[in-house]
Amino acid sequence: MKKSKKVIVIGSGFAGLATAALLGKAGYQVIILEKNEQPGGRARRWEKDGFTFDMGPSWYWMPDVFENFFNLFGKSVSEYYDLVRLDPSYRVYFGEGEEFVDVPANMQELEALFEKEEPGSSKNLRTFLEQAAYKYEVGMRDYVHRPSHSIFEFLDFRLIRESFRIQMFSSMRNHVRKYFTNPRLIKILEFPVLFLGATPANTPALYSMMNHADLTLGTWYPMGGMYKIVEAMVSLAEEQGVEIKVNTEVEKIIVKNGVSTGVATNQGEFHADIIIANSDYQHTDQMLLDQPWRNYNPKYWDKRVMSPSSLLFYIGLDKKLEGIKHHSLFFDEDFDLHAEEIYSDPKWPSKPLFYLSSTSQTDPSVAPEGHENLFLLIPLAPGLEDTEAQREAYYHIVMDRLEKIIGQDVRNSVVLKRSYAMKDFEKDYHSFKGNAYGLANTLFQTAFFKPKLRSKKVKNLYYTGHLTVPGPGVPPSLISGEIVADEVIRNFI
Repeated sequence: MKKSKKVIVIGSGFAGLATAALLGKAGYQVIILEKNEQPGGRARRWEKDGFTFDMGPSWYWMPDVFENFFNLFGKSVSEYYDLVRLDPSYRVYFGEGEEFVDVPANMQELEALFEKEEPGSSKNLRTFLEQAAYKYEVGMRDYVHRPSHSIFEFLDFRLIRESFRIQMFSSMRNHVRKYFTNPRLIKILEFPVLFLGATPANTPALYSMMNHADLTLGTWYPMGGMYKIVEAMVSLAEEQGVEIKVNTEVEKIIVKNGVSTGVATNQGEFHADIIIANSDYQHTDQMLLDQPWRNYNPKYWDKRVMSPSSLLFYIGLDKKLEGIKHHSLFFDEDFDLHAEEIYSDPKWPSKPLFYLSSTSQTDPSVAPEGHENLFLLIPLAPGLEDTEAQREAYYHIVMDRLEKIIGQDVRNSVVLKRSYAMKDFEKDYHSFKGNAYGLANTLFQTAFFKPKLRSKKVKNLYYTGHLTVPGPGVPPSLISGEIVADEVIRNFI
């Protein structure tokens, strides 16, 4: 086709980059307008004093999704970055000293670990993971690539039958406890759904497919950091003729007679035939559109169950730490209490669980020689008050625990420190209530219950990213970009 249709993509997160690259390949004239100083959305990179930090996503799961995306262009991931599998995938601390479990990449070693923790459980693990693999196959084949405009996409006998087989209507919590009783194993198996933004009790058992992604497909790392994926996708998009303008914030979507003619930005107006919003959905819907053209009202958004926000610390040390891993989860406090203080009784957590990433354990390029970079994350309820005093108090709470558990001094070696929390998510991404991951994947916020990817009132406006289908996370965001590109190509030839 001739390059006749002009497309504006608002935001350059993974979904926006994916949509732009695919539409560029299909022959559209595409420009991405990015508010911040670099592309990548929440997956930005921060560099200072020889340290390099991924500011957002730090887990590389579901490598097949990335490979499939690059294959659409006749490319392979390996042409853009060097991917290594982590072994162990991650460490889980349950207390001081030796109270930890390393989750191995090798399946025989994993079965041995389960058998050690709960005699007889390796057989149950095989059954559990076989089911998880089936859910992953069915979910990826039959569900996640659907645009989910309405329930009618799912109303055929085969899909209804499959919905029960993949346990769409039972909870992850009950499903895990059907096979395992050991509390440590249960925590390991429930941990991946934390990325989906809801408690295991409120997450459909369908999402045990994330255990297949975790334990079978493995945890990987692109050398140089997660930003290597952004650089690869930018390169791929530019190869398709996509233009990217940074420091260009969209302030209004211009609509006339139910059709958008373009956008107004801090750099002037841009005009196009099609608008795709990879910006925060609630902000786009409520702030960038005049009231007659909005998909939803404020009450709708207030009723959404949001995923957690996070308090993040980017820390540089002038020494190496002994014995830590690339990814570590600190489950030495009450899992259920912290979940309650996120979802049921929102407050700053009394005894927070936290996560530590040290990419310098795997990748010497991200810190000066003999130094260490640390990324600390505490999940928080969205919408809380966020002050420097609170951040500093929680920094010391976490540091006290970290130093006690690993038996090493950390604070006295800190030479670089930056915090990031709700106010920053709101400022940098217009994130609704300062959430970090999007909508919680509860049953009634799954598939056709999510905010629609196509505007109900503006003929040529679409939404993509983690607040619409298929959901939060980097691989789902890539898929969201693919879905929207397909919809545009179908409707605007």
